[in-house]
Amino acid sequence: MALQDLTPQLRTRLSRMERAVGLFVVIAAGLLLFGFGYYIYTTAERKGWFKTKAPFFAFTDRATGLKVGDPVKLMGLDVGEISKIEPMEPENFQYNMYVEFELKDPYYGYIWTQGSRAKVTTADLLGKRVLEVTKGTGGYPAYVFHPLKALPLNEAQSLPDSTKTTLQLAEEIHADGTNLFIQALTPLSKIDLNQLARFKIQNLLVLDTTQKKGTMTAVWNDHQGAYESYKSKPYWLLSEESAAVTERLETLVGEVEKALPNILGLTNQLITVLSNSASLTSNLNAVALNARPVVSNLAAATANLDHPGALGEWLLPTNVNRQLETTLAGANATLATANTNLTALAENLERSLDNIANLTSNLNSQVQSNTNLVSAIDQAIVHTDELVQGLKHHWLLRSAFKTKPTNAAPTAPTQPLLSPKEKDKRKP
Repeated sequence: MALQDLTPQLRTRLSRMERAVGLFVVIAAGLLLFGFGYYIYTTAERKGWFKTKAPFFAFTDRATGLKVGDPVKLMGLDVGEISKIEPMEPENFQYNMYVEFELKDPYYGYIWTQGSRAKVTTADLLGKRVLEVTKGTGGYPAYVFHPLKALPLNEAQSLPDSTKTTLQLAEEIHADGTNLFIQALTPLSKIDLNQLARFKIQNLLVLDTTQKKGTMTAVWNDHQGAYESYKSKPYWLLSEESAAVTERLETLVGEVEKALPNILGLTNQLITVLSNSASLTSNLNAVALNARPVVSNLAAATANLDHPGALGEWLLPTNVNRQLETTLAGANATLATANTNLTALAENLERSLDNIANLTSNLNSQVQSNTNLVSAIDQAIVHTDELVQGLKHHWLLRSAFKTKPTNAAPTAPTQPLLSPKEKDKRKP
């Protein structure tokens, strides 16, 4: 039916309905666009699309368990993701895989030149691995956000102190080319610029801390020891890689296969030992059965040991027992007498020692009281010796002190003198 065939009332209602449907479609489309935009915004915020990202790269032996888009961990948190995994050139024999990843703001600030590493560790038992970075412990931040510029030394010397405080050195300065003289990030106000002139340094790399950009302005170069302008060149993190679980399992299976022959040999030896033990127990059972009468006889014999005529009386008769008692009693009496005699002897010896001690003490007191006693005895000995020497020389007593002569050795007989003719005759 054509629209002109409708009554004016129906036409009015239909136009109102069309406007309501159109308004509903517009509102639904607006809500749909709003929901889609909000989803995109939350997704971008969750994934860090609006945040600054700093690129890093590391080298690994293999890409097992890693793929593009995997999260990067820092202290247990997801702080970035892997952006590129590529093999190195065939002629590069030092490194195998190039792994590039990005860290979101503010987590890239934890990466410093000292202590920061890229670790590839095992994530599960199915061969999955995860890339984890460690927090730096010193050195310099990998990226800076202050403008980097070269400043002539003569111009730096003419700057006011307030300006020097806001400028930081962006490189390390070495004395004689080897020893570190000034560290990077040192304010110019704390540097003796005249001393740098003596090192023949003409230009300085400095960072202007009064300005901070939203993106990285410079990246640290470990080889040059200075910051260089950031041109999408990632910072290199040294890697520490652990083998995947599958490789470890393969190694473990190989070791088990090598050890299986020894284990089988050990089981064979255990079987032999068990069989020998079973034979031994069976033999011990037979020995126990054979020894049962002997044990019963010993039990019967030991049960009668406390009765007269038992085994004790067989070994030691009553007369021998009495003689032993008599002998022991005599020995006891002898020991008592000897003890008494020894006690008396010790008392007498103690008295003798006391007398000797008194005698020596009296002699010592006499010597101490009469100091001329020793000299008098010495003179008496000397006079006695002179008297004896005088008696030896007296004519009346000289013969009493003569010594008897000893037998002298016999002298050789003298040969008579002979004429030459007699000598020739006597020659044989």
